[in-house]
Amino acid sequence: MTAPIGRLEGSLTLPQPYLLFLGDTTNAAYAKTAFGLADWAGDRCTGEWAIGGCTVSTGLPRLSPADARAAGARSLVIGVANQGGIIGAAWVAVLVEAMEAGLDIINGLHTKLTSVPVLVEAAARTGQRLIDIRTPPPAIPVGTGRKRTGKRLLTVGTDCALGKKYTALALHRAFVARGLDADFRATGQTGIMIAGGGMPMDAVISDFEAGAAEMLSPDAPADHWDVIEGQGSIFNPAYAPVSLGLLHGSQPDVFVVCHDPTRKVILGMESFALPSVEEVIDMTIRLGSRTNPAIRCGGVSFNTSSYDADEAEALMAAERHRLGLPVADPIRGGAAFEALVESILA
Repeated sequence: MTAPIGRLEGSLTLPQPYLLFLGDTTNAAYAKTAFGLADWAGDRCTGEWAIGGCTVSTGLPRLSPADARAAGARSLVIGVANQGGIIGAAWVAVLVEAMEAGLDIINGLHTKLTSVPVLVEAAARTGQRLIDIRTPPPAIPVGTGRKRTGKRLLTVGTDCALGKKYTALALHRAFVARGLDADFRATGQTGIMIAGGGMPMDAVISDFEAGAAEMLSPDAPADHWDVIEGQGSIFNPAYAPVSLGLLHGSQPDVFVVCHDPTRKVILGMESFALPSVEEVIDMTIRLGSRTNPAIRCGGVSFNTSSYDADEAEALMAAERHRLGLPVADPIRGGAAFEALVESILA
């Protein structure tokens, strides 16, 4: 499902193909980096590896670091995005094993590889690289709020880890297929690994969030679209500051709300109920109009991976009628997704 992605300023050259490391993950939502790379850069992935206790799989061949290196892999990617972005103590031995097998290590977590002495020693001994993706560029300015030229789409969510990146990638691919001038603008570690560049928004100091978003989507020709990957949710008690800074700085002309209809509470914060789609639309317009008074909702993206085809279509049809907006699952595609694209471009 590899999508054509425009090259970005500050693009990265990462050692590929990848071996995806799933750690000891038991919740697929926390393995979103591995799943994102398998789904959108599968031609650059050799296989997957995990340790005891892991219960999720991308469906790629299960290969040890040595076997993956023999199959052509050049790096091991930590495919886990856990709460707090922590490198698990039980993972360290496997990361050392991977370096001893000849693989560089690519990490998108908040915890830096270079902060783990055992990994630093192993890298020096083996000559392999420790590559930390979640490192913002220097000299990010404070946001100005100045209206920029070009068109912008932002994916927003009722919660984390429910399809904002997949929706943005699918919409970008649809725009390109229609002959539009468009770039996918990555804001998280997985998107940056897929696109080869971007802005790790949740690693930016809060005062500079809006400025970082302005850097990510600069002035562009009037008919150019920046399709911007959303982060978190403005309703998330932990991550709302990143979402709000991205909303203000990206100044979207159109936004798409991403939602998992099976989810009732905030992921990892079960005492907080999930906001409704209507609440997200209302609050996004109220807050986003501060920097773009013309902001509007183009529709809703549902993650229906837990439903069969008939159940998914019945649910989305009911929601279209209730909300008066296009509702589609970008991964299922079809006429519903085309209607969503048409609404965005209208």
